[in-house]
Amino acid sequence: MTFLELIPLIALVAMFVIATIFPINIGFLGFVGAYLVGSIALGLSSKEILGSFPASLVLTIVGVTYFFGMAKANGTIDILVNACINAVRGRLALIPWVFFAVASFLTALGTFSPAAVALIAPASMSFAARTRMSPLVMGIMTINGAHAGGFSPISVSATLVRGIVEGKGLSFDPWLLFFASYGINLLLSILTMLVYAIAGRIRPLAYTATGSIRTVPGGGMSGPPVDAVAVRPARVHYFTMALIVAILGLVLVFHQPISFVAVAAGVALSFTDLSKTQQAIANISWTTVLLVSGMITYIAILERLGIIDKLSHMALLLGAPLLVALVLCYVIGISSAFASSTALLAAIIPLAVPLLELGALPVVGVVAALSISATVVDVSPFSTDGALILANAQDVDRTSFYRQLLVTAGIVVAVAPGLCWLLLVVAPTVVTA
Repeated sequence: MTFLELIPLIALVAMFVIATIFPINIGFLGFVGAYLVGSIALGLSSKEILGSFPASLVLTIVGVTYFFGMAKANGTIDILVNACINAVRGRLALIPWVFFAVASFLTALGTFSPAAVALIAPASMSFAARTRMSPLVMGIMTINGAHAGGFSPISVSATLVRGIVEGKGLSFDPWLLFFASYGINLLLSILTMLVYAIAGRIRPLAYTATGSIRTVPGGGMSGPPVDAVAVRPARVHYFTMALIVAILGLVLVFHQPISFVAVAAGVALSFTDLSKTQQAIANISWTTVLLVSGMITYIAILERLGIIDKLSHMALLLGAPLLVALVLCYVIGISSAFASSTALLAAIIPLAVPLLELGALPVVGVVAALSISATVVDVSPFSTDGALILANAQDVDRTSFYRQLLVTAGIVVAVAPGLCWLLLVVAPTVVTA
């Protein structure tokens, strides 16, 4: 690889560093980089550079976040949460699983995981404070739930990954990716509950002003049940739920594009309360739109230069395909703790394509391992999900809580990529050998 070919890669690394240190959306940097590299190195026009702009993916993010913004504004999301809490009769030991289930349900419907965490975090953190349960455990369960459903066939992340893989001519089953993601996040959640129960962080769950943990009588897993506030659904709530069912039917059964279906559902819901439409538009995940579109556009320029293929073949020089897959899992996992998971997916997944083309490793297994490794570490306070949990935590010493999130993220970074590699890459390879 020549020095001139290294410059776009150095620029890519610089983008992640700048976006991590400064409050600048990496998507903006991606567009700037795409224009400079595309026009100077390839002599492309602005129209040709924007030929890789992911219009369908952008419309999906806009439509889904708009619809669920309206659903949050009219109270439907709160009703669903309360219904789930009442369904478990307020048993404290099951409450974290309620938020896991609700978050996974929202992302499985297509909600982007940071948007789902933003919708659920205020309720989960408030409930943790009210019942004196661990805000750390509640936050982890909320994030894990969002990631469990985050790769459903109609989700933004799955659409992104599927487009990259199938665009290279490889067959791909989106349902296997979804089940793998749900299973790994479910396993990690079970381990989380067990570890923190053993460590005593579920039974005594209040934080003093100094950040230490003190025992709270009756605040353990076997404490008195706590019921949610009863809210009687109105016609708008039933209409919203009917629209959710319609979205599922149109997308999964009739194979209609989630982008246009979500926009149509959002428009239909907006007529129930026109006063909330501007708020819902403001709450669209514009930062995600910029991030995804900018990075995909820049990576497409690198692919046209042949840089991605060269990097991939250099990675193969490491030796056995299994070793390469393990290295990629840890690279994307460690990087994702400090940078955007979605941006890294757009950058790292193409690197694995030559590895998959060898036919020695399962396509879905490798893609799932990389995808999960990138997202499961988002409990880090440097990530959007972790920052949302930190911002919504109540009755905690924030410095202490920040450190706990950081330590938890470190443990996840050390364990999760290896676990994903072992279960999703090594195990299927050994079975089929």
